[in-house]
Amino acid sequence: MTQGKIGRAEIISRARRVVIKIGSAVVASRTKGVDGRRIRALADDFAYLREKGIEVIVVTSGAVAAGMGKLGLTERPKTIDLKQAAAAVGQSTLIRMYEKNLARHGIHAGQMLLTGADLHDRRRFLNARNTLNKLIEFGVIPVINENDTVSVEELKFSDNDNLAAMVTNLAEADTLVILSDVDGLYDKDPANRDAKLIGEVGEVTDEVCRMAGGSCSALGTGGMMSKLTAAKKAAATGAACFIINGKKTGNIRKLFEGSTGARGRSTGGTLILPSVDKLNSRKHWIAYSLRAKGKITVDDGAARAILTKGRSLLPSGIKAAAGNFEAGDAVEICREDGSIIARGLMHYSRHELEKIMGKKSSEIEEILGYKYCDEAIHRDNLAII
Repeated sequence: MTQGKIGRAEIISRARRVVIKIGSAVVASRTKGVDGRRIRALADDFAYLREKGIEVIVVTSGAVAAGMGKLGLTERPKTIDLKQAAAAVGQSTLIRMYEKNLARHGIHAGQMLLTGADLHDRRRFLNARNTLNKLIEFGVIPVINENDTVSVEELKFSDNDNLAAMVTNLAEADTLVILSDVDGLYDKDPANRDAKLIGEVGEVTDEVCRMAGGSCSALGTGGMMSKLTAAKKAAATGAACFIINGKKTGNIRKLFEGSTGARGRSTGGTLILPSVDKLNSRKHWIAYSLRAKGKITVDDGAARAILTKGRSLLPSGIKAAAGNFEAGDAVEICREDGSIIARGLMHYSRHELEKIMGKKSSEIEEILGYKYCDEAIHRDNLAII
């Protein structure tokens, strides 16, 4: 996707609705649970942003860590049932900490617990958006976490970095701030003395992902790779993303003040620029919130038509289909080398598609005995990744 020339100062000055993602490493330790002092300091920063007229949405980890002490656990749970039990008793402690510290500034916290199913289903997605907007309308800061007490593998977001990217689209936010336990993205492992902080990234490419020791096609599972994956998804909505050190007190305030350190260098971590060719909210939902039920392989001509001409996918350009999908399900669209180029909503089931793929649209009715439409996937239901 094409990147614009908008700079850091302009992005900060334009910020009106900001999602702030807080990881467990920022607010908790493996043995001592959640750090109340850290949440107090973060609440002070949230109040500062509110004073600047910026709406704040928080995506926080820490429920499991908060529940460990109550259950007498000395190390993070390894089994799903124990993790869910710790989250169940820790969630109330975590939200109470945010409510208590925000109340010092006359601000209320509103808890929202989400599962993947809440964002996969379009109706539930829009309902969650309405709730979020109503909380903001009343001056409440939404505090969002994955509902670990009931989430199962097929409904999980993979991690809260990914959830934060989904919430950025859900909230139609212009900025995502990911708080890390390091200063940002480095050109190599920051344990190396000669590692250099990358101040700005125009686009999350394979080269950028390699700096984090991963691949852009890999699912985020924590660490810097997960944050870059989230930043890429946020950029697709037109949102800027900052990755900054959340363990340093006042760093959020410094970021939005535009503070600089020695020799005038910004203290604002790494900025991933928003995409100019942004996806609208619905296409972003198709690309990143829905779970794909299958995979479609297309020939080079169909790939070019999708990527460079904004065309729909016709049955004639389809080489193969995999998965158990029905009409209306999301599928991944791949080149013959296996690389994913887009996602879309199918007009035909796999059973139907296998009969018409490679055929002209004019032949569909003769083959099936009926025809829903000429396209396998209409361009309005197709999102390039």
